[in-house]
Amino acid sequence: MQVLNMIFYAALTLGVLVLIHELGHFLAAKLTGMRVDRFSIGFPPRAFGKKVGYTDYCVSWIPIGGYVKIAGMIDESFDTEFVNQEPQPWEFRAKSISARMFVISAGVIMNILLAVGIFWGIHYSVGRDLKETNEIGYVIDGSAADKSGLRVGDKIIAVNGKQVTHWDEILSLMYIDNLGNDLTLDLERNGEQKHIFIARKNMPQISDESFGIVEAHTQAEIQGIEPSMPADKLGIKAGDIIVALDSVSIVNDYQVVKIIHEHSGKTLSISWKHNGQTQSGTATVTEAGRIGIKIATVYTGPYRHFNYSFFEALPEGIKDIEQSTALFYRSIARLIAGKVSFKESFGGPIKIAQIATQSAEMGLASYLVFMGLLSMSLAILNILPFPALDGGHLVILVYEKVFRREIPHRVKLAIQQAGFVLLLAFMAFVIYNDIANF
Repeated sequence: MQVLNMIFYAALTLGVLVLIHELGHFLAAKLTGMRVDRFSIGFPPRAFGKKVGYTDYCVSWIPIGGYVKIAGMIDESFDTEFVNQEPQPWEFRAKSISARMFVISAGVIMNILLAVGIFWGIHYSVGRDLKETNEIGYVIDGSAADKSGLRVGDKIIAVNGKQVTHWDEILSLMYIDNLGNDLTLDLERNGEQKHIFIARKNMPQISDESFGIVEAHTQAEIQGIEPSMPADKLGIKAGDIIVALDSVSIVNDYQVVKIIHEHSGKTLSISWKHNGQTQSGTATVTEAGRIGIKIATVYTGPYRHFNYSFFEALPEGIKDIEQSTALFYRSIARLIAGKVSFKESFGGPIKIAQIATQSAEMGLASYLVFMGLLSMSLAILNILPFPALDGGHLVILVYEKVFRREIPHRVKLAIQQAGFVLLLAFMAFVIYNDIANF
């Protein structure tokens, strides 16, 4: 069932993003009077579809994106039949440089607008909650935080000299504002001031395992129950709170997963709260280390809630876009500087499927946030000056505008073919890396 969920959410997420991107090219082409010969989800060869008017709407076999074939343009289809004929008024090559640039950029623009719309809508409908605590409630054994000397009860006062008052600010400073930098945490421990230095090489990637600290005021809440599994037979329900496992007090999902896994094939005593009443019992954990629950860490401490009007939510959404863009470029800079390996920096369809499924299980807002971030990543990647990407086409157009002469069609075709081969090789590496780490 988990694999089917992953396939569904990967197809939904990537399908929507590719559709929005290609729709941008399609609409821009129509607005500028260009004829669209094909609207494809996926790269050639063509699998199936339907022709309406001049346009073939289809799905193609290589599932790494999509393309809009515009008459008179050398693109992913490598069609050059038109080059020996006079330019026609409806062709890409017959239009002005500015019109062609608009069409090439429209996919990226649509992905950016989608991301802005998602974050704008979330801020307007949900608002923002800030966890008003700077206290560490749990440190994961063996984590980077544990090895750095952080302890339960420590209060983080500042990160790299910047004063902090709430947990969200702490995470932002650690993972985003200081990405690629060493960290110095100013702490209050038992009334005394302490300073903890953490080398960046000891910090896990934001997409990998947690640094190892969980805020105070949390509990482990059951999000779902699998029928006929040990937890279901014991009478545990969705919404219940795990209080203790094997006499160990529980405050987060890390503990639950760890203890249940350690009891694979063994009997485990469980205490939980149902409608405020504490109940207890024993269950036999499966050999696979499961009792059939979906668990999440839920914050129950003081927080500050912000509501935004329709127009106030827009700048908040744009701030999120700016932050995700800055994070992307900082990650690229770290890659170029050799501070992180190439294979750690990119995830393919499997990684996307995993994160999409996890975010969807956390709720619609969480899933939409992930889709918004991925839409921005797609926009940024596509605008890079690489052959076969939108940015590569833009570079050619800029060259032709500056030097006022067209690059020969055979050169454009060679550039496109080379870029496509490199793109396929890159995707093959990413997919292999996904499988190796699955």
